[in-house]
Amino acid sequence: MPIKSRQDRFSSIRPMERLPTWIKPSIGKVSELEEVQQLIKRNKLHTICEEARCPNRGECYAARTATFLIGGSICTRSCTFCQVEKGRPDKNINFYEAERIANAVEVLNLRYVVITSVARDDLADHGASLFSRTIACIRKVNPLIAIEVLTPDFWGGCTDKTLAKRKQKERLAEVLQANPICFNHNLETVERLQKEVRRGATYSRSLGLLKVARKIAPHIPTKSGLMLGLGERREEIINTLKDLRSVDCQHVTLGQYLRPSLAHIPVQHYWEPKDFEDFAEIAKELGFKKVSSGPLVRSSYHAEEG
Repeated sequence: MPIKSRQDRFSSIRPMERLPTWIKPSIGKVSELEEVQQLIKRNKLHTICEEARCPNRGECYAARTATFLIGGSICTRSCTFCQVEKGRPDKNINFYEAERIANAVEVLNLRYVVITSVARDDLADHGASLFSRTIACIRKVNPLIAIEVLTPDFWGGCTDKTLAKRKQKERLAEVLQANPICFNHNLETVERLQKEVRRGATYSRSLGLLKVARKIAPHIPTKSGLMLGLGERREEIINTLKDLRSVDCQHVTLGQYLRPSLAHIPVQHYWEPKDFEDFAEIAKELGFKKVSSGPLVRSSYHAEEG
């Protein structure tokens, strides 16, 4: 059942509706927004930029970057922060999706592309082949385009944990064999809040995925992201950054969580710009090679910057 028709699980908690003065999304040029939106609609594509109503999409489109959402627009998991529709996806995957994305990349003259997907726990390979196929199609159009992937955890499908771990590794290996320029998998929040925020995922499983990615393809940098404002404490954020570095994660993004609707988990705290600056300095001291930290930073924000 889509989340829009679900009763508000958080109705007893008063949402923090008014945004602080330092959160001012960039609208971007209307012409650039319309160009991308029309092309996406014409090709029957999805982008996380539009599905999640990212506040930076105008800025990213102007920089010739975009994040395409593959595997359809319906997610098999029900994370409480995410605006993407939840439910039972159509098992008939759009066979031409990869070619249409490659065409859009060419028409829009994109220089850096991020490929992400909804969780597809209903598919045998959890959508791993969709990533490799999409990368291959884009490279046929232009082998020089930089492609980053942002994947789910590829976990599930069997009760035997040993077998599940092996299947996860096989799915991950298929994506990495396509040789993306960066592998991204988000922790989203601190360990204490995982169960409430990320349905079907676990903190240790996600850290394990990032660790295995480094072992399979040490030449491909790994990346993860955190949303702040869900009730986490300062020391928990720092400990999470340390945990990411313990699995040799090289890139990290930190941004403020903004509640998409009353059906989503409420904001508990708005961290100030100075806080994000402090976390960026701590992350750099811990050894992250690239850090993006700010109220409006998202997983793919300025992804094209080396």
